Amino acid sequence: MAACLLGFGSAGLWAQAIQLPLQNVAQISANGSVEVQQDLLSIMMSTTRDGADAAAVQSQLKAALDAALVEAKKTAQSGLMDVRTGNFSLYPRYSKDGKINGWQGRTELVLEGKDFPRITAAAGRIQTMTLGNVGFALSREQRAQVEGQAQAQAIESFKARATEVARSFGFNSYTLREVSINANDQGPIRPRMMAMEAKSADSSPIPVEAGKSTVMVNVSGSVQMK
Repeated sequence: MAACLLGFGSAGLWAQAIQLPLQNVAQISANGSVEVQQDLLSIMMSTTRDGADAAAVQSQLKAALDAALVEAKKTAQSGLMDVRTGNFSLYPRYSKDGKINGWQGRTELVLEGKDFPRITAAAGRIQTMTLGNVGFALSREQRAQVEGQAQAQAIESFKARATEVARSFGFNSYTLREVSINANDQGPIRPRMMAMEAKSADSSPIPVEAGKSTVMVNVSGSVQMK
């Protein structure tokens, strides 16, 4: 009896090890894309100081940052114009013989939001910092909305493609086996460097112009033709 049971057990393991190849399975891929205006502006402002005393340089940087924050916060509003500090660094300057002969420092302030006129006007009024980087992107709400549209396009395209492939091979329909959905956006969203050694007394708004991003969603997977 023990030998008989062992025999059945071995046969069961052997059967499990045998995997039949998949038949009538097609790999499908389709894309959906939507072009949309960038609605998020980010302006980074900065200033540098140089001096023989580290504490004095740090104090000068703090004073410049405090003044910029006071001016920026006058018109700050969540979502429309958010204000945050960036990097604050202080490092020694060395002479040719390797000794410290001074200190250099830099501090940054970032204005970001969806109200372009509000942000550019605030940047124009800040006199203790100069313009650094200007960048554009899509807000979280805009991205989510557009991704939904692109995804719907991609899914419909996937279904149409799967139906076409199945019929081309002589099948009437198909069932979905597995699917993967991936999204990304493409567009001129890299920050634009704007080097300015000195800021004039002109407090007019900084001129900016947003570009467009293309949000793309890819749907790929396999279908069982039948």
